[in-house]
Amino acid sequence: MKHVLLQISLLLGLGIASAPSQAAQDCVVILMHGKWGGPKSPYLKVLADKIEPTCKVELRDMPWSRFRNYDQTYENALRDIEQAVKRYRDGGYKKVLIAGQSFGANAAMAYQAYIGDADGIIALSPGHAPQYMYTSGITQQAISDARQAVASGSTDKTINMTDFNQGQRKDFQIRADVLLSYFEPDGLGNMARTAAEFKRPTPFLWVIGTHDILYREGKGYAFDKVPKLPGNKYLVVNATHATAPEVASDQVVEWIKEVLR
Repeated sequence: MKHVLLQISLLLGLGIASAPSQAAQDCVVILMHGKWGGPKSPYLKVLADKIEPTCKVELRDMPWSRFRNYDQTYENALRDIEQAVKRYRDGGYKKVLIAGQSFGANAAMAYQAYIGDADGIIALSPGHAPQYMYTSGITQQAISDARQAVASGSTDKTINMTDFNQGQRKDFQIRADVLLSYFEPDGLGNMARTAAEFKRPTPFLWVIGTHDILYREGKGYAFDKVPKLPGNKYLVVNATHATAPEVASDQVVEWIKEVLR
């Protein structure tokens, strides 16, 4: 009964929970989509379906989705996940893993650096590189404007900015404090930083496709910076940024089973 009530509460909240299975009551994977995507992302469906026999899967609508357009700060988004984790633990789930694709992978890492209570982190085709966007000039003016607004106490001032995602650009109007939380070059969006700041050692899986632009950066970019554990895995698959979660799905499930042993 408690799991039924938990599922209802999650459906009424920000998360969109997929149907539970009998074998999936001891663990849950909170799975986050990429930039401008959504909880029903086709890039995650195959993986989510394959995880379900092992763990319950919750697909969340995050602030960087095409529906929400950065409607809250990164910190508040991570606190929302923290509340979901607490509800699952209170509902009897023994293991809670945080996972995501692209920007969702960025968020999974940021979660362990900012909150730190996950039992495993899965970074699929990690994406969102605010440091690159800044140094290349894409966000410099917007960051400058947002910094000035926040410094003067006008955190709710709307800033015009151009976002960048896998070679595509899109214009947004974002509140100054929200903009800085996601796009500050050395902020929570910087995966090299968050990898080094995990609050505690946590099994960590990094999945990258050989046709992903981040593949050329290798393990040194972020993977080698997380606390060392025998269960950490750097998984390379023959795939693109978009298709890596599906291509690697069987190996991801096997890794999850290892974490649960």
